[in-house]
This record gives sequence, structure tokens and C-alpha cells, in this order.
Amino acid sequence: MAKTDIATPPGTGLVGTLTPEQKELLKQMWAEIFQISDSGAIDVPNDLLPNSDEVSVTSKTTTAKKSWFGSSKATPAADSNATTRVNLADIGLSVDQLRPALWNNILGDHPDSLLLRFLRARKWNVTNGMNMILKAFKWRLEDDIEEVKSNSEVELDAKYRGFKLQMELGKSYVHGTDKMGRPVVYINVRMHKPSDQDPKALEKFTIYVMEVGRLMIQPPVETACLIFDMTGFSLANMDYNFVKFLVQCFEAYYPESLGVLVIHKAPFVFWGVWKIIEPWLDPVVASKIRFTRSDKELSEIIDADHLPIKYDGGKDQYEYKYIPAVSDENERMKDTETRERLLEEWKAILWKFEALTREWIDCNKKEGSRTETVIEQERLELTKELRVAYFKLDPYIRSRNMYHRSEHPVLQADGTANWTYVN
Repeated sequence: MAKTDIATPPGTGLVGTLTPEQKELLKQMWAEIFQISDSGAIDVPNDLLPNSDEVSVTSKTTTAKKSWFGSSKATPAADSNATTRVNLADIGLSVDQLRPALWNNILGDHPDSLLLRFLRARKWNVTNGMNMILKAFKWRLEDDIEEVKSNSEVELDAKYRGFKLQMELGKSYVHGTDKMGRPVVYINVRMHKPSDQDPKALEKFTIYVMEVGRLMIQPPVETACLIFDMTGFSLANMDYNFVKFLVQCFEAYYPESLGVLVIHKAPFVFWGVWKIIEPWLDPVVASKIRFTRSDKELSEIIDADHLPIKYDGGKDQYEYKYIPAVSDENERMKDTETRERLLEEWKAILWKFEALTREWIDCNKKEGSRTETVIEQERLELTKELRVAYFKLDPYIRSRNMYHRSEHPVLQADGTANWTYVN
């Protein structure tokens, strides 16, 4: 397994653009996932093992300590490549949870795309990439990320005070794409008052926007554009805990999903805040931040035809307005018979994809194996079938949102996103 960090050369590292070395590392990542699924155990780097609370060890060393998801750090081992095999249960996961955590995160995307995000984020170090992806899976399970997809806005608002208020105020919404084809998320910072909602409601709304936004990212695009509109910002709008949460999301849970983060028209008072925030940022995230002082600079990022008229030079007549939920929009979620049938159809394809991926991993190691090119073409065709099957299933497992119910729906039944601009 690769241990050395490797930079991603420009124009590589994505589905369809892998170098031979990157392809082999992707195969290693898949092999690790299958090994964990088959054995229920994982090799953990010794320097990631904390120092207290014993866990079971199935091989290699005497006794491992605590869950590697803990916050304390172990004294680095003499051999930085040394690992300890521990049971999956000892790191807070189970085999039964692992596969749903993987495929519920993939949705209609190419399955390789998810793994490649974590590999790129950890500079193609497979051990560190696996550590990162399992932490993300554990977080998704513990924080019940699926509820922001399966529950309606009304249900989420009843559970988390102030959830729907975020949408009613227009604090954050997605509209259109930038010049790179990335969906644009607008955040109106002046709308935020920390006391208006429970902190958990704001976290859940943030995840809601990210999960909805993922549906709007259309292949081969893999990232989003965020516009933090600081017009009218004051210290009363500042929420350091939320900023820390957002940074953690982009760095740990949704890696390689941020294309650019624009801080627009930051007033003088913000620069004292920035001095506090900047040290929290991972260098990769920090490199994607851009400051704009005028609306004209926004047009360098977003075409004028796509930029709302509220910004000087914008030609799109779009004005945000929250569209409340419709009482019967989730009726299909009650149709359990159809849901189970479509779920089994989707699972049947993903089982085929996993079997084909196992063959792909070993095809160059066994005599008489089919060629890598033939297997890769079959995998590609299966990813297309997976996408079709997923979006047939989607309305039976996922609540509709305002991007489904608008006059000109953005999210289409086949998984495509169709933006309407009025110029």
C-alpha cells in the first residue's frame, strides 16, 4: 500500500483522467474496502492509535489502544509504516454499516469519484485516505446525515428549531452555475443571527444544502462555487462555532468538493475576524479562497447572464423566494412495495459493479484474465446503469425540496440539473 504523499499533476486525478500510478492506487483503495467488508478488520497505522482504553487486536502487535477516531494522539511508532490490525467494531463501525455508508454516499455518482476525492485529499496515500473515509462514514452514521435527505423540511424544522427559517430568510440558496460549470451557492451573511436558531439546526441546514447541492453537480464537474456575500456584515452576524463546523465539513467530510470560495465585499470590521479564522484553514481550502471588492469582479467568476441582477452587471432577473413544501409531494415515499422493488434493482447492479471491480483489481495479476480495457468499459457501462437505477429510486427514499417544486424545476427526474435564466 502506498505510504508516500504524491502531488496530483494538473489535468489528472479524476474519473477518466487517471495516470497509471493513480489507477493502481485507486485499485488499492477498493481492495482495502473489500478486505474490510470480507474480514471485519482493518490495518491501522500505529501512529494513529491513541494511548488509552484497550481494543482488540487480531494481529501484528501486542495491544492497540483506544479507537483511532479519538482526539488524543499516540507517540509515533519507530517504524512510520507499521500498522496494527484491529476489528472494525473497535473503531465504532460494523460490516453491516460499511456498505450502506459507502453507497448512500455515492448516490448517482461514479463510485470511483468518491474514493478519488479522499485519495486526492490525502495526496494519494491509501492508508491515510482509508483513515479519512472511514472517519467520514462514522460521522455520517453518528450524525444521521440520511435524515436531511429522507425527512421533509417540515419534519426537520419540528426537530431542529430554526431549520426552515434559514430558507425563509434566503440565508443560503443555490442558483445557476459559474464559468466552470460549478453550481453557485449564495450565502447572505448579514441574514445570520446566532440566536435565531439552535446551533444544531444550522449544522443540519448546512448539510442539507451540501447534500442538495451534490445533486446539482453534473459530471464531469465535481466541485461547487460558494459566494459569501458580506454586504451589510457586522460583528453581530459572526458565528465562530459555525465557521469551524463549515471548515471541518470541507476538509474532512466533503473533501475536494469546494472549487472556489468567494468572500465578497468584506467590510473593514471583517479583517479582524479573518485574522482569527485564517489559521484554522487547511492549506488546500485556503488556496481556494478569493476576495472580491466589487460586483464587477464577480462577473469574472460568473457569466453576466447567470449572475442575478441584485449584483451590478448581472443580467439574470432571478430573485430568491422560498417555495414551501406541498402536502402530497412525498407520497411516493409511502409506496413501500415500489421502493423495495427499485431498491433491489439498484442493489443488483451495485453487486455486479463490486464483482467487476474485484476482477479489475486482479486482472493484471492472473494469467488468462480478461483485459483491463474490457473490464473498464464494462464498469463504465454499469456506472451508467447505476445512475439510472438510483434516480428511479430517489423519489421513494428522498424528500422533495424547493429545487424540485419550483415553477421551472432545477432537479429533473433523471438526475440532471436544468437552470433557468431570465435575461
